[in-house]
Amino acid sequence: MAWKRWRTCRGGRVWLLAVLAALPVVAAAVVAVAFPSVAATTCPGCYGLERLAPGVYAESGLPPDRRRQVVSVVEEAERRVRDFYGGRQASPRILACLSDRCYRRIGGGGERGIAVLNRAVMLSPKGVDPVITSHEMSHVELHARLAADDAVPQWFDEGLAVLVSGDPRYLAPETAADRCLVSTDAMLPVTLDAWSRAAGADVRTYAKAACRVSRWVTANGGPHTVLDLVRRLNAGETFGAVTKM
Repeated sequence: MAWKRWRTCRGGRVWLLAVLAALPVVAAAVVAVAFPSVAATTCPGCYGLERLAPGVYAESGLPPDRRRQVVSVVEEAERRVRDFYGGRQASPRILACLSDRCYRRIGGGGERGIAVLNRAVMLSPKGVDPVITSHEMSHVELHARLAADDAVPQWFDEGLAVLVSGDPRYLAPETAADRCLVSTDAMLPVTLDAWSRAAGADVRTYAKAACRVSRWVTANGGPHTVLDLVRRLNAGETFGAVTKM
């Protein structure tokens, strides 16, 4: 009886160890199916992407000129973010797709580009340009500096990204006395869900947010005011109290 009890117990332990050993594999499979963008940014090679430069990946088989294009776009986007912030604290992994099939495979949708978990950036074929790339990298850079992800409203995050990228769709050129294209005094979306709904219904939502952020930055002396905002938010002050916006 003692031997049988030991055999049964030992069999239970073996079964339990087998289950525990399988859990990471199962978890990885679930993530890959349910969240392919997360899985792809973690393992680009698993999704058919190859490394072009440190932290930069693109679909395999691209001709040399398209590979150089991707690297050049990322370098220019990095410059825009670095120039605005006076340096960079974030180094997001960049996944660039030059075909719709590639972008769908890594979990992309109808957007031009998207920041993933504030750690990586995915670019669609329409997003492989400095404006879209620096816009998404701005999101990552801002959140790398903030102690809390919800410290700023979504409209400020998006408006700032437009300003950093210099998106001509939503802002006048830098030489303009006032870069605003669409001004509003109405409340702008605070949460990501609310922003997605508003921007989906009216693309001018980006221009409205960019106008408000641009005017605030200009009125307070330039990009350094964003760094001061981050410092004060991290010290415990609230967005409304700091910006009076």
